[in-house]
Amino acid sequence: MEQSTNNFLHREDGSKPSLELSMTARVLNIIRSEREVSRADIARILDYSRSAAVQHVERLLSYGLIREVGVAASTGGRRARVLALNGNTGYIAGVDLGATSIDVAITNLAEETLSHTSDEADVSEGPERCLRQARDMIKSALDNAHIPGEQLLAIGIGVPGPVEFKTGRPVAPPIMPGWDGYPVREYFASDFACPVYVDNDVNVMALGEQWAGLGRGIENFLFVKVGTGIGCGIVCHGQLYRGADGCAGDIGHIQVDDQNVICRCGNVGCLEAVAAAPAWVRIAHEAANSSTLIADHLARRATLTAEDVSAYAERGDHACMEIIRHSGRCIGHTLAGLVNFFNPSLIVIGGGVSRTGDVWLASIRQEIYRRSLPLGSRNLLIQRSLLRDRAGVVGAVAFAIQQLFSEAELCRLLQQIAQRGNVIQMSESS
Repeated sequence: MEQSTNNFLHREDGSKPSLELSMTARVLNIIRSEREVSRADIARILDYSRSAAVQHVERLLSYGLIREVGVAASTGGRRARVLALNGNTGYIAGVDLGATSIDVAITNLAEETLSHTSDEADVSEGPERCLRQARDMIKSALDNAHIPGEQLLAIGIGVPGPVEFKTGRPVAPPIMPGWDGYPVREYFASDFACPVYVDNDVNVMALGEQWAGLGRGIENFLFVKVGTGIGCGIVCHGQLYRGADGCAGDIGHIQVDDQNVICRCGNVGCLEAVAAAPAWVRIAHEAANSSTLIADHLARRATLTAEDVSAYAERGDHACMEIIRHSGRCIGHTLAGLVNFFNPSLIVIGGGVSRTGDVWLASIRQEIYRRSLPLGSRNLLIQRSLLRDRAGVVGAVAFAIQQLFSEAELCRLLQQIAQRGNVIQMSESS
């Protein structure tokens, strides 16, 4: 196990890290995942010798990435010292870029939120304007938390459209004109010297629910976002499933209706076109002649929103209640097919429309239970997201940490620290 620093840094083929570098990365990942762990525990979990485990621990201690936090309970001999991640040696930015808003959070490596801001935005204004706003929000959040920009280790971003995961670029996103193929990662390169990870927003929200919501400890579940669009994040055997190219779960463009409703994707009768928030507004305008509340609203104001439709349904307006029920039935119809196909134990409903009253959620549940097979729905739970509006930004942070703590990325980070020849500099907030 004894190797020189040069061997520690060596990459045999220009891309593969050395064995020792990989072993140190695995030790760091165990300390992060276990929260608190002793040197003996690390050796046992990774099947390392005690001396090898100690060597890697000492290296991580010298870099400032971990710290000793006390001693373990006595088992009859000398009590072992307990190790934990040193959260304030680096920081993460999470960005939830929605159709109408941007949320930014800054956390430390221990996932403690240090700053959280939210601003209105319009994704249809194009990538330059929206990403500039997100960049400025990250800088402002770092300043508010007194964190130097160079201590930012990773940025995670969720965007409301299909993303080619390998490149981090949106691909023909229906509600994002001007974003097709835009280099989102590269946009931030001149301002932040850290990796940027980009994914579809509903995938990111599913990760958020898995890390801090109803999905914790659940092996197979679906996260369904209903807002301006409709999408589904798939967690299979505890892992987010993206498919071959990153577009798994794009259920908003499954046909559910034979009506001549043209979707933004160009097809007819898509779930999104008949059940998402814009569909509520369109149908409400069509129903104005049969609804006094809608007619009075349109006489007083130029705009009508899905929130208005929900509010009038709560007041007992028949037309608005039918709009909500129709949306729930269409969504439930699609989800019943997914239950029969995937057999999840949990479906979490999130997004802006999920704030609607119980009638909408009851319609979704009723259609799922009516149309799915008894064995598939017998133990199925269908619940609103616990994280509500925070699912996206929590998930963006979780996504960045998950990617950063992959073995390849950890090796890159450790190599950078070793080449600098010093530990990570701590900020005042440490």
